[in-house]
Amino acid sequence: MRYAGTLLALGGIALAVVLFAHQDLAAIGALLVASGPGLVAAGLFHVLRLPVSASAWRTLFPAPHRPRLGVATFVNWVRESVNTLLPVARVGGELAAFRILRSGRMSGTLVASTLIADMTISLLSQAVFTLVGVALLITRGSQSSVVPTIAATAALAIPLVVAAILVQRAGALGTIARFGDRLLRGGLGHVMGAIEQVDRALLHIYRLPRTIITCLVLQLAAWTLGAVEIWLALYFLGAKSSPLDALIIEALIQAISSMAFVVPGALGVQEGAFLVLGNALGIDSTTSLALATARRIRDAIVFFPGLFAWHRVEERARHRRHEATSRSVGGDNAPPD
Repeated sequence: MRYAGTLLALGGIALAVVLFAHQDLAAIGALLVASGPGLVAAGLFHVLRLPVSASAWRTLFPAPHRPRLGVATFVNWVRESVNTLLPVARVGGELAAFRILRSGRMSGTLVASTLIADMTISLLSQAVFTLVGVALLITRGSQSSVVPTIAATAALAIPLVVAAILVQRAGALGTIARFGDRLLRGGLGHVMGAIEQVDRALLHIYRLPRTIITCLVLQLAAWTLGAVEIWLALYFLGAKSSPLDALIIEALIQAISSMAFVVPGALGVQEGAFLVLGNALGIDSTTSLALATARRIRDAIVFFPGLFAWHRVEERARHRRHEATSRSVGGDNAPPD
């Protein structure tokens, strides 16, 4: 298990190499070179999506304790960067977000409860967005073999996520923790108080339907902005595709990438998905793989800096802890007046 992430990444890279090797590499390279500046611009468009998804998360905080939009956007950038690029099963970003806000002395209960609720609502919004993409693809008369699988998965996800919300609303987190504490004969006693506080905070969030709906709508808006990003990349690649084609691609690519969460960055899987969806929409293989590469360009120019920013924040937090420890030890050893 220790090397599972590395092995999956290598397998994904091998798959991507095979996919590209069966296409006209010279044509793909020429298209990328000709469209390079435009693809960079399309990738940078993702920056406009970050404050929208951050705003969705912010709505879950009580107004007096809500982080500033700039802070939430920065943390959300790091969160997406970690989840997109690292082998963390799409939850490592939430841990990074928790650490950053906690280093700013924000309540751990608030941060943990809003992150859990935001992840849950995000699964619901993605399922809805995916079903919209599937419906649009079906109206195009597509016979793609991936459509039934994705449609069934998204359709199943909606009742499951709703059930998860109801379970969280019923205080299941605290119940599970108490059960585990009994099994471990009090082994969770040191964290039981914190778990129960998060449980109560989640219950409060889910008792605010207007807040949940606002969060859901903002998340759907963020998914839609991702479709604009795809449309811009297709435009600069010279593909005569409609905005609805871009929405279909974004909805299903996101769904497939989420289903392949065990593969870091969905390496290989994402490239294959672009080929299959491009074929279903009448986009040639050269353009489809160039579009897949454009998505990787986006990752490089938006998310790699996010990982660097996270490293800097962790370094500063470590330095502050070291200084605080040094002052504490110095104070204890200081001679009496």
